[in-house]
Amino acid sequence: MTETLAEDLLAAIGLVRRRLRRSAGRPLALSTLTGSQAELVRLVRRNPGISVAEAAAELGLVANTVSTLVGQLTERRMLLRAPDETDRRVARLTLTEPAREQVEAWRDRRAALVNEALDGLAGEDRDAIRAALPVLAVLAERLHPDQEAQMSHAHGAFK
Repeated sequence: MTETLAEDLLAAIGLVRRRLRRSAGRPLALSTLTGSQAELVRLVRRNPGISVAEAAAELGLVANTVSTLVGQLTERRMLLRAPDETDRRVARLTLTEPAREQVEAWRDRRAALVNEALDGLAGEDRDAIRAALPVLAVLAERLHPDQEAQMSHAHGAFK
């Protein structure tokens, strides 16, 4: 039963993402980026001032990989990399103003499309989605690479 639930959940999430991507497109700023580059840009938009190490942990990548992505995105004038004021060894990341504006406009288009679709649902269906959000957040946390390693270690997988 859990296997079917997992497959159904993945299918539903995939369908929502594909339909939203087709409707909203990608922002011009992200249209020529690799998936990893676009994911880093979205992360930095949500977390301005994030460090390279923090971004690597959040994305489940090694710091060297994120440093390479940062270099590529800095060259494309999408990211700014500045030393931390208290620790010059730490680089803080922010989006350039043009990149931020394009990504936020895209996010606004996506949110408007989802709001419109939610408005077309019955109240009890919106309530069901609202009630599922905390559980989906817990599920996402359980899927985080660090969480997986902790769970495997706790269950003796590393013995």
